[in-house]
Amino acid sequence: MRLSLVPRREACQRVGQGGRDRVAVESGLRRNQAVAAAETVALVLDEDSPLPESAACVEDLVRRLRGHVSQLGVLASAGEPALRRAQQLGSDSVPEGYMPSRVYLVRLAEATQELVATVRSHGVGPAQPTRRRRWRQPRINVLRGAVFVVAFACLILAASVPRT
Repeated sequence: MRLSLVPRREACQRVGQGGRDRVAVESGLRRNQAVAAAETVALVLDEDSPLPESAACVEDLVRRLRGHVSQLGVLASAGEPALRRAQQLGSDSVPEGYMPSRVYLVRLAEATQELVATVRSHGVGPAQPTRRRRWRQPRINVLRGAVFVVAFACLILAASVPRT
């Protein structure tokens, strides 16, 4: 089950410029995984980004970065050192304390940024699903005609059966 990040995003990502959100929420658009991961990394590593204020914000960002690592892991080859480093950092637990948790968050963001660069350099895009043959959808008059023919055939068959 995927939980919405909207309530926490508003609390964790406020910028001092008029209280606008740093990332616009666009739920209906499908985006490239590398672009989405780069945006999350920018939330952590960008010079203008403040450090997360609470432990919940750190947990939220770590969860998002771990999700990006798992999604990008499908696109990268299994032997990539950037993938192994990001997966190893992602599997560690978040340390207790203010500074250790922020240092861990920055290290995970750097590893994710390296993985994004690796995926982009190999030119790997999202996997295309296998295309199945799509049947044309018949028009409504064709369906009506088919129903009429079947009903007429049933009527003829019923009329041709001898009465007993």
